[in-house]
Amino acid sequence: MAVVVDQGQKGERSGSSNWMSGLPDKLQNIPLWNLAIPGSHDTMTYDLDVNSHIMEPDQLKRWDNLPCVHKIIYKWAVTQEATITEQLDAGVRYFDLRIARKPNDSDPTRLFFYHGLYTQTDVESVLSVINDWAERHPKEILILALSHFKEMQELLHNHLINFIKTLFGAKLFHTGETPTLKCCWESGRNVIISYDYKANQHPELWMNLTYYYGRSMDSAEIESQLDDKLKLGRPLNCFFICGLNLTLPENVEVVKYILRPCNTLAKATLRSLPTLLEWVKKQTPGAGETCVNIIASDLVNRDDFVSTVIKLND
Repeated sequence: MAVVVDQGQKGERSGSSNWMSGLPDKLQNIPLWNLAIPGSHDTMTYDLDVNSHIMEPDQLKRWDNLPCVHKIIYKWAVTQEATITEQLDAGVRYFDLRIARKPNDSDPTRLFFYHGLYTQTDVESVLSVINDWAERHPKEILILALSHFKEMQELLHNHLINFIKTLFGAKLFHTGETPTLKCCWESGRNVIISYDYKANQHPELWMNLTYYYGRSMDSAEIESQLDDKLKLGRPLNCFFICGLNLTLPENVEVVKYILRPCNTLAKATLRSLPTLLEWVKKQTPGAGETCVNIIASDLVNRDDFVSTVIKLND
């Protein structure tokens, strides 16, 4: 049985939960990809189930019956501590949602989010909470990036897409138009969904969004890699993301991180976030080749991440 996701407005603040509606007139007619938008990386990891099957990495799946291995994966897989409603209320407008089907699930159409482990709450429950929030905040534009889709066949993609189209309905902004705040408000459409699947040919669903990030646990190296990407020129006339998230090495060096008994990805993020936010403060949104758009982070509720990104629009 799925865990009930919070559906209230606990902790909601008018200054952050409605920040898009408060932007000046001159910003209401420019494409949304020329604004600075705060986003969350691995949005649903606050909900990971430490007792679920191990989803990744493949090398650890054979140790699925060892609780100690689950605990190690858990502490390096949790990247968020705020719930989906709390992230929305805080002003986050881009959400990184990675989807998979649990093996041998009694419900053939039930899906979950994952990052190393599966979440407790299923995909349809979370999307319903997001839809309810979008209805209460018609001037806030939400960008949902659905991706990875592990263990999913064509029929399951069809089921999920039909659910999305039925749930969000007229709130979905189609791919054929350029989204601006004014255009979204006048048409009553405030949900943009990126669906990273090659067979996706639905006008209601956008293709995969470019995500730049540094493959490192070092904040200076992450900044350098992001700068190098931006110097080559940002994608034109489309959304793109600069990720501040730390990334564990994929080789044997990963051991020196995960076997430290008192260290976690959250703690490492908290040490790096102040430095990374100094990099954010130097950025500029807009149509220029080196301008930023969506900036995503772990622990979005910490260190004034959201307000720092929003202030770039000034």
